[in-house]
Amino acid sequence: MEILYLLIPLSVLLVFLIGAIFWWSVRSGQFDDLEGPGYRVLMDDDRPGRNPEGAGREDLGKDDGSGKGRVAEREGQNDDRN
Repeated sequence: MEILYLLIPLSVLLVFLIGAIFWWSVRSGQFDDLEGPGYRVLMDDDRPGRNPEGAGREDLGKDDGSGKGRVAEREGQNDDRN
């Protein structure tokens, strides 16, 4: 029974802490746009052949272990030909 003298104030403190965190999240705009991120994922432009760096899709994610990557290796080969 004496444990209630500890548990009741702790539970009240926990409720106020959760309420303060929720209030902060509402005031900081965490719940302003709930649908926008989902639409941005669906409308993402992932068409093949459209890479702003100029590398082809076959060069992405491949590495020979040298730390340069395939694009740097290809650019190095172009320099040797000149």
